[in-house]
Parts: sequence; structure tokens; C-alpha cells
Amino acid sequence: MRRPEQRWAARLRVLARVGANRSAGSALPIVQLVIAVVVSYAIAYYLFGHLTPVTAATVTLSSLGFVRDARPLRVLETAIGVTLGITLSEVILLVAGQGIWQLALAVIITLFAARFFSPAPGFAIIAASQSALVAILPVVASGPFTRSVDGLIGGVVALLLTALVPRDARRVAHADAKRMLGTFSRILERLVEELRRGDESDIGSVLDLARSTQPLMDQWRVSLDSAIGIAKISPFLRRRLPELERQNVLLGGVDLALRDLRVVTRRLLVVMRDGRPRNELADLLNGLVSAVNLLGQSLDDPLVLPLVRQNLILVAVRLDPGMLFPGSTVAEGSVVMELRPLVMDLLTATGLTPDEARAALPAL
Repeated sequence: MRRPEQRWAARLRVLARVGANRSAGSALPIVQLVIAVVVSYAIAYYLFGHLTPVTAATVTLSSLGFVRDARPLRVLETAIGVTLGITLSEVILLVAGQGIWQLALAVIITLFAARFFSPAPGFAIIAASQSALVAILPVVASGPFTRSVDGLIGGVVALLLTALVPRDARRVAHADAKRMLGTFSRILERLVEELRRGDESDIGSVLDLARSTQPLMDQWRVSLDSAIGIAKISPFLRRRLPELERQNVLLGGVDLALRDLRVVTRRLLVVMRDGRPRNELADLLNGLVSAVNLLGQSLDDPLVLPLVRQNLILVAVRLDPGMLFPGSTVAEGSVVMELRPLVMDLLTATGLTPDEARAALPAL
């Protein structure tokens, strides 16, 4: 057994490795942030003559940040929220002067205004923090609304840098897609194992895993929306749009199929209560494992998609309860019926229309 100091040393090495990887992965956002801050400051200082353009830098940092969602719309929304807080605070300073109650009034009005304009809690907090900063800092000698102009400069620079020095959110979306499809495949593999196991099966743990996948799907959706938004305005990433649109189709189908998979797993939890193995159902799901694994490969090679469709169609043509389980109870037939929309949604993930996917299923 390792001594406590050895355990602590091992833990510190892991933390150091994780931290180093996180820093390395943030290299491009850091470069983008540094360029944006310097450009915002330079424009406000040299072009507009503002001696202390603090808000130009802070608005830029707040608008870009390290968040996963780097969509131009989110950047613009954040910039507007920050500039709103600054402007409201400057109006109060101009009308009522500077002091404790003016600070409270600025923050209150900004919070109410921000909540009126946006449902996002972060929008209100960012706006209020900038409003408080303006109310607390000494009044600038450049005149009223100087900081509002600086805020606008910071917001515009942040939006321009999103297009001209873009973060390659495509890589993040690609990694999220791989992770989601890998988890999807792992759930199917677990179900195959439990169906063959019979009375020792533990479908409940698989259902827990299936229910825990929504955050992964949400992360993929956010990163992909971000990648598409950046690619639409960036001249450097616009060529990636067809690839990202294909991935968007994939996401839509996989999202629906994942919901179907939870329904199938809940149904299997009831069916497997009698403790009998279901090898026929295991074989069906095993065919889906191959298809989902190939779907993951299609992210790197779209030419794999016809092979994915072929694998799915081989499963689809068998989804007739009467043919697969002649004379069986309703239990097995109900699982087959629940598998039909799952396979159909996976087919749409490959680019087929719903009608084309539905045509692959046997008529009932």
C-alpha cells in the first residue's frame, strides 16, 4: 500500500497534468482575448483620446470569455448587456452624481432592465457588474458617456475578432459528437450483454446511464451551434459550413434516437423481470452497435454513411413483431415496436428524409 505522501504526490501529478492540458487547450482563446483587449484599448486611447479606457478592455473580456458557446449572437448579446449597464450607470452619474445611494440605484435599475431584455441570468449579472464598476470608479475627465463609447468599442472589437481570429469550435463540436456517439454505442453494448444474461441482468443501471446522457447532448448542441455561427461570419471557416451542416443533421437524428433508446430501455426493464434471456433482441441491438460505431467514423469520413445506412436497413427489415416473434407474448413485440422509431431516427441521422427512413421499415 502506498504511503500518504505518495498518494498526495500522485494526486498532484494528475492535477498538474490536467491543468497543463486545460491551459494548452485554451491557447487559441487566450491569443484571441489578448489581441481583442490590446486592439480595444488602442482604439479607445489613440483614436478617441480616452486616457483610461478600462471598460473597453473589460467589455471585450466579458464578451469573449472562455465559454463553450462562442456564437457571434452570444458575443453580441453579452456586449449589449455590458454596454447597457455602463450607459445606465453613466446616466445616473450625470443626473444624480456619485455616491452610495446612486450606486444602489444604478445596480437596481440595470438588473431590472437586463432581466427585461434577456432571460439569461448571466446577462443581468454582467450588466450589473459593469454598472457598479462605473458608479464606483472616479468620473473620467473625457466627459459624459466616455465609458459607454469604450464599451461599444470593446463590443465591436469582440465581434470582429470572433470573425477574424476565430476559435475553431469545429474541433470542440467534433469531440463532443464523438463522445456522444461513443456513449450511445456503450449503452447499446450494455443492453446486449444484459439481454443475454437473463436472470442476472441489470437493465436498471443501463437505464441510469441512458438518462445521464442529456448533458452530453446539450454540450454537443451548444458547441455545434457555436461552430456554425462562427463559420457563417468568418471568412476563414466558411468552407467548413457544409461539414457542420451535415453534423447538424446527424445531431438531430441522434438526439431523437437517444430519446427512443431511453424508451426502449425502460420497456426492457419491464420485459426482463421474468429473468429469461432475449437473444433475438440482443442480436437486433448488436446490429445497431455496429451502425452507431460507423456513424462515429462518418464524422471523419462522410463516405462511410452509405455503409451506416446499409447496417441500419439490415436491422430495420427485421422489425416486424409477427415475423421475429411468431406466437410470442406482447412483451417482446412491444420492444420491437419501440425499436422502429429508434432505427428510423438513426437513418435520418445519416441524411435520409423521414419518408425515406420510414420506407425501410416493414409494413405492419
